[in-house]
Amino acid sequence: MSLLTPSVKVCSWTQELADPAALATYVENGGYQALRRVIIEKVSGDDIIAQLKLSALRGRGGAGFPTGLKWSFMPRAFPGDKYIVCNSDEGEPGTFKDRDILRYNPHQLIEGMAIAGYVLGAKVGYNYIHGEIFDVYESFERALAEARAAGYLGDKLFGTDFSFQLHAHHGYGAYICGEETALLESLEGKKGQPRFKPPFPASFGLYGKPTTINNTETLASVPWIMQHGGQAFLELGKPNNGGSKLFSVSGHVNKPGNFEVALGTPFSELLAMAGGVRNGHKLKAVIPGGSSAPVLPGNVMMDCTMDFDCIAKAGSMLGSGAVIVMDETVCMVRALERLSYFYHEESCGQCTPCREGTGWMYRMIHRIEHGQGRPDDLELLNSVAGKIGGYTICALGDAAAMPVQSFLKHFGDEFAYHVEHKRCMV
Repeated sequence: MSLLTPSVKVCSWTQELADPAALATYVENGGYQALRRVIIEKVSGDDIIAQLKLSALRGRGGAGFPTGLKWSFMPRAFPGDKYIVCNSDEGEPGTFKDRDILRYNPHQLIEGMAIAGYVLGAKVGYNYIHGEIFDVYESFERALAEARAAGYLGDKLFGTDFSFQLHAHHGYGAYICGEETALLESLEGKKGQPRFKPPFPASFGLYGKPTTINNTETLASVPWIMQHGGQAFLELGKPNNGGSKLFSVSGHVNKPGNFEVALGTPFSELLAMAGGVRNGHKLKAVIPGGSSAPVLPGNVMMDCTMDFDCIAKAGSMLGSGAVIVMDETVCMVRALERLSYFYHEESCGQCTPCREGTGWMYRMIHRIEHGQGRPDDLELLNSVAGKIGGYTICALGDAAAMPVQSFLKHFGDEFAYHVEHKRCMV
């Protein structure tokens, strides 16, 4: 399976294609066959959800929630409007995989969303695209125009009674809009702030109607599953972790980029694909799932396989699959200062613990990094982080607190050295 080139048929992502994003390329490789089959043959939505459950496809945006189970929450018998929404608001630092799907294989996402619309009884879908990649938004609009002109989107698809319209919507670069309910608020033209839950989007989502929200990579995996079956997808990975996964590898590696590997692949193999640690340096630390995931020491990460369960057991999260590699030259205090500044700036300000706590954490870490740390700062940092995570409407509070807690847990000696000696250990 490959998500970066048209791949309903299994093909190598290194295969040379004249225009990998073109509709003709996608159709030549078997594209839209799954959509055509499920609509014309009137395949039961229950059967499709059963295949997704069998596949063990889990959300590729961060939480890793089982996709088939999520689809089953939609009240498909609801008589009014229902919606399918794709979360392409890729704002998590270190993550750059979804934009490549939109650039190089947009029709696989379009087909996945149309199948989702068929299963869930939704006649309209929206793809919410991160506002800072406007060129990708424009290219996706071109792909939508191609699909409409060819009859893969629109009214009475393939001569049946099923109709599905799909629209692109660009955000404005706000990190908070990656949270699904803040995304819905933004999509409705409101300020992008998370909603209280319950009610959940499956019962009260876009415009107050039942809505299912999935990540770009998740929805782009659906056509392959429909073409080859849930069991085949499961066997690409491991139990409870079906399929392959795109990993965005960045930081101190010789060949940063997106790499698609089977879930369960050893981290050491993924690191080798990225050319290993730069300049022959020693691996010091890895953030395995985007900047909001807890950091792991290099030796712990080298014993891990790249799947949700193994990374969780090691004390972190697979998250979005953004692997940030840090070598022995990194000052962990400086690295955390940069991360804490990001979450301080991106807090929407709705919840007091996040609005105030992220600022307190950043200012303390900034003080430590610049030689003004106090002996009680480390204990105070842990205390503040513990009063943010779990006390906010959305998970941004947790996203800000977990890096602080994990950096102090695994690299507390560097922070203590900073406080005592007013300079870095490295």
